[in-house]
Amino acid sequence: MIESSPGRVASSGRALSVSSVGDLVTKDQKRLPTSMPDVDTVLGGGVVIGSVVLIAGQPGIGKSTLLLQLADAVAIRHKVLYISGEESGHQIGLRAARLGAVGKALQLATSTSADDIATTIAASKYDLVIVDSIQTIAAGGVASAAGSVSQITNSAHLLIAAAKQSNTAVLLVGHVTKEGSIAGPKVLEHVVDVVLQLEGDRYGGFKILRATKNRFGPTTEAGIFEMDGEGLKPVVNPSAALLAERQISDGSIVLATLEGTRPLLVEVQALVNRTSYGYPKRAASGIDLNRVNLLVAMLERRTKLNLADQDIYVNIVGGMRISEPAADLAVCMAIGSAAKGLQLRSNAVVFGEVGLSGEVRHVPYIEKRLSEAAKLGFEAAIGPVQKTGKKSSLLQGVPDVRSALNQFLEKE
Repeated sequence: MIESSPGRVASSGRALSVSSVGDLVTKDQKRLPTSMPDVDTVLGGGVVIGSVVLIAGQPGIGKSTLLLQLADAVAIRHKVLYISGEESGHQIGLRAARLGAVGKALQLATSTSADDIATTIAASKYDLVIVDSIQTIAAGGVASAAGSVSQITNSAHLLIAAAKQSNTAVLLVGHVTKEGSIAGPKVLEHVVDVVLQLEGDRYGGFKILRATKNRFGPTTEAGIFEMDGEGLKPVVNPSAALLAERQISDGSIVLATLEGTRPLLVEVQALVNRTSYGYPKRAASGIDLNRVNLLVAMLERRTKLNLADQDIYVNIVGGMRISEPAADLAVCMAIGSAAKGLQLRSNAVVFGEVGLSGEVRHVPYIEKRLSEAAKLGFEAAIGPVQKTGKKSSLLQGVPDVRSALNQFLEKE
């Protein structure tokens, strides 16, 4: 057993070199623009030189497709290397041909050796290196299989050290677990500079790129894409696309929500039926079921709706996933509309957070929501009462859920 003493520790170390914060601050961060505006927005303006970005998502969601498109776009002006540990060069070539990414500037390689990849990055021959994926590569000095906790940790440290040493931007692809979290040790998310999540339904609907961690920009932005035969394409007007096939009926409410700082109109659908079983069923798609259960309990307590013996289903149309509290009022009105067979009295959008007392609370960016609603031809908006700032004639404020249900729902 090795014993240590304060004296021995002090003698084996060396004094740290220090600098003032003012000397270290750089006003201009060098970035690589991706030529994909939505991706640049999520990253905060492009890929920072020397940074390590981790992008994760469900199998088949489009991670490799997006990164090959991005690599081809960046390769027009910079040196880019795409390394795959999952596919052969022939497979990558087939996908590149389908996406039209056939420029000779983009370099491809296949390897599962973290040591070889780190050496290649450290050579400083490339501005951007993409590694697909971190779970398939292994460091030679670690005696465990690729994808294990020790391999992911050591391989990531090797690549990050090489990236920082050579000032090369590195994009890593990460797998996810059944629950949707990034596979491997949590330390992987801590040591990288940016963590991106590509979400959505892999069989259709929109794909949403979000930043859950970003040392060089905001984590509030989102890029919205749709998949076609030529890869992922940005959606210019997602609100119009989401509402194109909407049928006005009971249980259908249009929610004015936000994806990052972008306003978005989506349809919230609810279906309420008398249960055929002893215990009523609650199901939700695109929104947290616990939040729906909380709102159902509030509706039973604060309104005259009797939902205790009703099956309730809530759906966010288009494969979208809504997490902001501003969806509360739309969900409540959709459930109330479906339970009583009523429709909205006016052509309106709905938004607002709802408390357990039934009160409708203020939400941010009201002006953006109203502007998007007006752009798509909606005549009114139902939301919280505006107590400060410039009041809009489009917004019809309601103090609580009961008032909203009584004032704006009517028979067909």
